[in-house]
Amino acid sequence: MKIGKILTTCIMVAAMGSAFAAKPISIKVGDNWNDTHPMAAAMDKVFKPMVEKGTNGAIKVDVYHSGTLGNEGDLWNGVRNGTIEIAIVGTPMNQEFPMMMISDWPFLYRDLDHAKKVWTSPIADEMNDAFHKKFPSVRMLAWGPNSARTFTSNKKLTSVADFKGQKFRMPPNPIHVGIAQNLGASAQVIPLGELFSAMETNVVDGQDNGMVTVVAQAFNEVQKYLYETNHIIATLEIMASATFLDKLPAEHQKVIKDAAKAAAVKAWEDYAASVDKDRQYLKSKGMTVTPCSAEDQQKIIEMIKPLTDKLYKEQAWAKPLTDKIRAIK
Repeated sequence: MKIGKILTTCIMVAAMGSAFAAKPISIKVGDNWNDTHPMAAAMDKVFKPMVEKGTNGAIKVDVYHSGTLGNEGDLWNGVRNGTIEIAIVGTPMNQEFPMMMISDWPFLYRDLDHAKKVWTSPIADEMNDAFHKKFPSVRMLAWGPNSARTFTSNKKLTSVADFKGQKFRMPPNPIHVGIAQNLGASAQVIPLGELFSAMETNVVDGQDNGMVTVVAQAFNEVQKYLYETNHIIATLEIMASATFLDKLPAEHQKVIKDAAKAAAVKAWEDYAASVDKDRQYLKSKGMTVTPCSAEDQQKIIEMIKPLTDKLYKEQAWAKPLTDKIRAIK
């Protein structure tokens, strides 16, 4: 009788242990974009289902858009400190790791396809390794598109000459700030989540972001002009807390890494397909959209040359890496 009770107890304990082991791990994924942005959408439609299916439900993915988990700096610090498992950010760490300025290097790519080839090539893996060496608590998983950046304004902005005297919100990045200043404008650093209000209240005249962001953030409601300079094809990076990732079984780590790369590829494809649609949408909403002529683009390149010359002089990695990127066919 006692043996039977002991066996019954053992079976119950084992069953409870199996049930406990089967309980899924919930992970947080944060970004600062509306769910229509290609990177945000790819996390919902590619990353989340791939991870949940690939781990047989052992990992449950909760994606939080539009800064729900904090601004870009908050997300970066969260991943770095292990309080957020995965985040999609730009370059809030560029002052600590200047090589990340490559994400915002002006006039670096021939077109969007070139940018996609670069950031799905071994160059991305090399950057990931260098990043992890600098920040051991973080692992870079994949590089996707932010957008080909354009300028918008409440004031007339249809040529290079129109930049002079205008006030632009720029990201906290010396390249972005330097571009605005070299074009004759002033630059003010404002978090993305506060930008709509800043333009609505005329704290700044305009800003620089891709059309996909202008649409997603409804900036067309407070901006009249868009000048399609495409001065930077910026990236967004999917990064994970190494504290979280490295503790997972190897097969689950691989699922997450593969899902991140697949999401980035899908985002590049969707972003390329969205450009014409977004341009037409903004025109339909009353914005004056002006393409940047080859002549004006060359003027911009010449005007910002003091900035790029300074960067090449100060950053020993810059010339070899930009040459390597430009060489990719």
